Amino acid sequence: MDLMAQLAKTKKDAHIFAVSPAPKRHAVLSNIALLLNERREEIKKINKIDIINAENMDLSSAMIDRLRLTDKEIDSMIKAVNEISMQKEVIGEVISGYTRPNGLKIRKVRVPLGVAGIIYESRPNVTIDSAALCIKSGNGAVLRGGKEAINSNKILAEIITDSLEKAGFSKDIIYFIQDTDRNIIKYMAQAKGLIDVIIPRGGEGLINFVVDNACIPVIMHDKGVCHVFIDESAEYQQALSIAFNAKVQRPSACNSMETLLIHKNISDKMLPEIAEIFQDVDVDLRGCPETLKYVDCRPAIEEDYYTEYHDMILSIKVVENIQEAVAHINKYGSGHSDAIVTTDYNNAEKFLNEVDSAAVYVNASTRFTDGGEFGLGAEIGISTQKLHVRGPMGAEDLTTTKYLIYGSGQLRG
Repeated sequence: MDLMAQLAKTKKDAHIFAVSPAPKRHAVLSNIALLLNERREEIKKINKIDIINAENMDLSSAMIDRLRLTDKEIDSMIKAVNEISMQKEVIGEVISGYTRPNGLKIRKVRVPLGVAGIIYESRPNVTIDSAALCIKSGNGAVLRGGKEAINSNKILAEIITDSLEKAGFSKDIIYFIQDTDRNIIKYMAQAKGLIDVIIPRGGEGLINFVVDNACIPVIMHDKGVCHVFIDESAEYQQALSIAFNAKVQRPSACNSMETLLIHKNISDKMLPEIAEIFQDVDVDLRGCPETLKYVDCRPAIEEDYYTEYHDMILSIKVVENIQEAVAHINKYGSGHSDAIVTTDYNNAEKFLNEVDSAAVYVNASTRFTDGGEFGLGAEIGISTQKLHVRGPMGAEDLTTTKYLIYGSGQLRG
């Protein structure tokens, strides 16, 4: 079967799936969770093939970290699928309802988007997370992972199709494209009428390619140039802990801190200790001229402040006040996740209101921007654009709306 015929089948089956009963869709999710557990040793064995291939291709440590499937990752996938299954039903949810003076009864309800095309790199868990969220929200999906994770993705896709068929659905509702030819990405981005929305998850190059070539709506999971700003009123140990966690806990993640901003009034006291705790774990620091007065590190250049390192590298900048911190974030940030550490209520509110990002924190690490941490079970991506959703996308965010109007013979004059 050629790809166009396959997409047409997924589109047709997704239309039937959209009106299927919630218990039948939940049965698919239960099947996936059970099979992930039953086949975990096989999953780990096959994943090792991808790890070895990735090492032979000299992929970065960050890319290999995102590729790895251990018992911990498999348990996380099972937990995510079960949590998604237990969430409230979103399809058919009434958002609003009212009666017009002419007697028309109008309801606005949630309905599936249709078929989501999801393009992603490295992370094989995205195969399970994406499928689970699409199944919960009544959507079909076309999945295309990267060549570095092809073997892991194949077995996970097999688990999904087996689970669909076991519950009485067509296996083509969730279709995984095994061909890793880059031309497939362009074809998906231009499959108007067959794919309803395209969601690229990966590096800046992948996202730009999809945006430049798409003729269907795109929801961008863009890069994460995230900041922590330590205000002059910050509680000292709390500020150190938050900054350290935001950078070091998992530097390959898109919600890890890439730039640390520090108020000038506390820079002389705080910078030497911050430098010590980061350099003790081999974080490569890059500082502004003011930072270099207190820290022995390489100078930061303009490009550093725009860069998502995905690595143990951190830019540091000393700022005059909260206004400069906000201006820096809005200029150099990617609209992903940014945090302030402060005990000043007015500064906290100013930061929350004026930083233009999908997730804005007060006194907490940016590492919490995640579908699981937000109670969504998992995420289809973290949208950094403003339409139609922003931030971690769960099942509810894979819906659109539809008006249902009940009349009794009304005619418009």
